[in-house]
This record gives sequence, structure tokens and C-alpha cells, in this order.
Amino acid sequence: MTVHVIGAGLAGLSAAVAVAGRGEPVILSEAAKHAGGRCRSYHDGQLDMTIDNGNHLVLSGNLAVDRYLRDIGAEGRLTGPDRPEFHFVDLQLGQRWTLRPDDGRVPWWVLHAGRRVPGTRLRDYLALLALMWRHPGRRIEEVVRCDTVLWEKFLRPLFLSALNTAPERASADLAGAIVRETFARGGRHMRPLVSSPNLAAAFVDPALDRLRRGGADVRLGRPLRAVRFADGRAVALAFDGEEETLQPDDRVIVAVPPWTAEKLLPGLIVPQTFSAILNAHFQIVPPPDAPAMVGLIGGTAEWVFAFEDRMSVTVSAADHLMDTDGDSLTLLLWRDVAVVHDLTGPVPPCRIVKEKRATFAATPAQDARRPAARTEWTNLFLAGDWTDTGLPATIEGALRSGNRAATLALGGA
Repeated sequence: MTVHVIGAGLAGLSAAVAVAGRGEPVILSEAAKHAGGRCRSYHDGQLDMTIDNGNHLVLSGNLAVDRYLRDIGAEGRLTGPDRPEFHFVDLQLGQRWTLRPDDGRVPWWVLHAGRRVPGTRLRDYLALLALMWRHPGRRIEEVVRCDTVLWEKFLRPLFLSALNTAPERASADLAGAIVRETFARGGRHMRPLVSSPNLAAAFVDPALDRLRRGGADVRLGRPLRAVRFADGRAVALAFDGEEETLQPDDRVIVAVPPWTAEKLLPGLIVPQTFSAILNAHFQIVPPPDAPAMVGLIGGTAEWVFAFEDRMSVTVSAADHLMDTDGDSLTLLLWRDVAVVHDLTGPVPPCRIVKEKRATFAATPAQDARRPAARTEWTNLFLAGDWTDTGLPATIEGALRSGNRAATLALGGA
């Protein structure tokens, strides 16, 4: 048996690593000349430095992330505070605070004014309890109040970044998944972590090395153009200039973007509405005491990240900024960064990165269009953060989808 994995984003890499770890032959094909998909690093000629296409945050309690990094030998490639801390700045009020949850499951921190969001009361946090239950087909605004201080200063920016969709209209079920896997499990599962020194070093290059050392066949720059079907199974894969006939016991894992999967697989229902993410990378060394991550209230930027050699900004659900020119965006976003870190002087060199279809729009309607990993074809399975993982479109969701597809391909339930 050979398992053909189509797509070398994180879902495809996760699937390939899981299959190879079971000792089965793997052929990994990727249309682009690089792996990583939307989670990649590259050398930017304008800045003359390596940057990530986006600022991808994970949490210490992301179990699939932890397993994947161990499997590829990349433990220690994530950095962050030793304790769960979330720094915020309200740009309009000039107010700063740090949210500090307890390590354990009992949220004693909500009883201490100095550890919770300023201006909030204990009863405000009951909104988190409401999201612990399933709410199929309902929007967040139908489940919790969206006019409280806690909403404006913490829950809205949290859900905006995690769901990449205007939170009021986003799926309450997907928001609930975030709450159940973070707040409900305690602060030790909530430490924010970022890749060090970059995404490729943590998630991509070690995976490719592990696959190649294990004998996997990794073929980049090999787009799949069509899948041939017969008798309820995939029988051939058509690539540029070649067609590969599948043996009776071969398996296929399709881990490509939803719009590509829809073209390859007849009748497949996938999300059709997407949301943009905007990132800006400034070539400037952060101040020595700069927190690794700061959330912004009332600005254009939502999160400011401080790396060793640069400062980066993320704006989620950024469709309204996609047509704004780069120079205007640079000035707009640098203004926020300068206020947060009390910086003066000229605007440093900047690279703006726009992902117009970064994730599916996390609304109830689009969530309902996410397909399962198992398909109508007995030897073909799906992976991707857009499949029905029960999570938003995150790194954790992508890796889980790859593990699930690999399990099914190898005959698991």
C-alpha cells in the first residue's frame, strides 16, 4: 500500500508524518515549489530578511501541535511567557492591562480585579459558561451579550483573531470550542506561543527532513490536475505531464484548499465564503522590554508581535483593507505600533502581506458546509483546516485533520 498525500500545507504534512510514522510508504505532492501552504517563511528581498507570511499563534494546550512537533523532532521551537499572560492596550483611553489566568481549572483569577479586564465584574464572565454548551446553527450574538466591557476589551478581539470573522455573526459552536479547550482547562493550557525563529523552522523544514529521512517521496512543484474514479474509488491521479495509476490498496489524502478540492472532487460541498488577514512586518529591533504579543483595542492593528529582528502586526477579518495601498497601510499600522511601544523616529522599512482567502468565514452557514474526512470514495480522504474538525481554521485544526485522515487511510475508525 502507498498513501498519496496531495498538498504539503500543515494538514498534508501532518498526514504524511503520521502515515510515515506507521512505516507505510508515502508520496507527498505539492503544487507550489515550497511546502507549508499558508504557514510558511521566506526571504523577503525588500527587507533582506526572513519573514513569515503571517503571525500564527498557538496555545500551550494545543495537543495536536505538541504531538506534531514531537513527531518531527521540533520540540522547543515555540516560545512564549512561562505563565498565561495577555497584554492589552486601549489606544483610545491610553489604558494598559494584563490578563493573568490561573494555571489550574478553577478560575480564581476572575475574583481579583488586578488579574481580569479593567471595568469588568464577576458576572460578566458567565458569558464563558454560556459558550460551554453546544449551539448548533446559532451566532455568538444570539448566545452572549455583545455590549459589555468584557466583550469589547477581551472576548471580541479574542474571537476575532481565532475565528477571522466578525465575532457577532460568527458561529457560537466554534467559539465554544475555543472556550472548552482553553478557559475550561485552565491557564496552563492558555500560554500564547509563537514559532522561533520562524514558521518554517518550527513546522515545515523539520517535517520535510523527517519525511525524507524516513524514505518518503516528496515532490514539490507537482500540481494535481484531476482524479480519475471508477467503481466507487479513486483509480488514477493526473499531474502535469503524467498520470499515476493507483494500485487496489493505495490510499489518497487530499489536503488542498477548498476551492481546489471542489474542482477535483465532483459533488463535494465546501465553504464558499472566505475572510482576509493582513500582516505587516517592520524591520526594527523591538525595545528590550517589549512583550512578545500585545493586543490592541481601538486601533487598526489587533495584535503586535515582537520578534528578535522585527515587529509584526496582524489584522483579522481584514477584507475592508485589501484595496488600501501599501504606503497608506504602513503609516496606519506603524502609528499603532509606535503608540504601544512608545517609539519615535521615522517609519522603518515594511512589508505588507495580504491573504485574501486566509480562512473560511466562520459563520454558522459556512461551518455547516465543512465536509467530513471520509468521502464517498472508499480510498480517498480529506484533510485541511476547512474540513469538519470542530475547530476554527487554525494550526491546531489543520494538524488534527491530517491525523484524522491518516488514521482513516490506514484503516482506523
